[in-house]
Amino acid sequence: MASSLKKGKKVTILSIDGGGVKGIIPGTLLSFLESKLQELDGPDARIADYFDVIAGTSTGGLLTTMITAPNKHNRPMYAAMDLKDFYFEHCPKIFPQPSRIGFINKVSSLFGTIIGGPKYDGKYLRSMLKELLGNITIKDTLTDVIIPAFDIKLLQPVIFSREDAKACPLKNALLSDVCLGTSAAPTFLPAHYFEIKSADGKTRSFDLIDGGVAANNPTLMAMTHISKQILMGKFKIGDKEPLKGNSMLVLSLGTGEAKREAKYSASRAAKWGMLSWLYDNGATPLLDVYADASSDMVDFHVSTFFQATCSERNYLRIQDDTLTGDATYVDVGTRENLEGLAEIGEGLLKKAVSRVNLETGKFEAAAEGEGNNAEALSDFAKLLSEERKFRK
Repeated sequence: MASSLKKGKKVTILSIDGGGVKGIIPGTLLSFLESKLQELDGPDARIADYFDVIAGTSTGGLLTTMITAPNKHNRPMYAAMDLKDFYFEHCPKIFPQPSRIGFINKVSSLFGTIIGGPKYDGKYLRSMLKELLGNITIKDTLTDVIIPAFDIKLLQPVIFSREDAKACPLKNALLSDVCLGTSAAPTFLPAHYFEIKSADGKTRSFDLIDGGVAANNPTLMAMTHISKQILMGKFKIGDKEPLKGNSMLVLSLGTGEAKREAKYSASRAAKWGMLSWLYDNGATPLLDVYADASSDMVDFHVSTFFQATCSERNYLRIQDDTLTGDATYVDVGTRENLEGLAEIGEGLLKKAVSRVNLETGKFEAAAEGEGNNAEALSDFAKLLSEERKFRK
């Protein structure tokens, strides 16, 4: 898939939502998908070999980077089966938990979040990514990637991609800087500033926060990006029009949402002022609302497109909207919670394929005959393998 003009029967897209420590959920699903690809094509098969574009926001951006950044052998730095261990190793250090939670700790956390800077200093995340990724830039990724962030100086989204980096040196950021920018969730981690200098002496600066404020679910962004490549003559799909559902294979992985009635209620929110919307008993209601609204709105649009073109099975969205307790938070990095999230990911494999109900917003089991998510991912792996063999 690395020629100057790609030719295929179908465009292949992978998208991964933002969600902090909950990234272990899509990480678990990717491990299953990669194992199925290896059953078909051998033990060296990797996710990056099969997708034309991989998009990820925030923690999804970190996952995207781990499976597309090259190692010294020019193969993906992480196999999907290693992603769970990556979260278990690093999340407790990125989001250190207080040894005890009492009244004094809660008051200190509240005032610290409101007036004393972000909840976490981000030092470990910064040093870990710099050491792990070194001088690798986004132009070096093994397939095209899309990683959004938001520039608070310009008040506009910034979309990093391999194709843009190849075309413009001032967009060829270090992958470590891209990861720090896309994951800088307001109130949780500090905003990230960096500069890119081109060989001709020009400089571009970035003042970035979490890409989730613009596109927590980057699926639509990835579809638009690949459509642009088609219109520019960099990709050809037979004789089909660019935006027909049957000419795409789209896998979109969520990081889970709180059970609809479990986290907040109108009766409580009716009494909130500005501070309560920003911080409520350890949670951040406003950020949760924006992230879930962004993810769901994209799913509504994409689902409508595939349903309208009678291509529902070409779009697989795997999401859990029944999370409760610690599993709903983006920063509970305890081993107990991480193990629980991994179990949620495993449990999703056994659940029936679901699609969002465009009227209620809830995920409902698809028609009979579509099986569970494990079966759907296995079928998806076969289609990906066939597409790769066709191109070879």
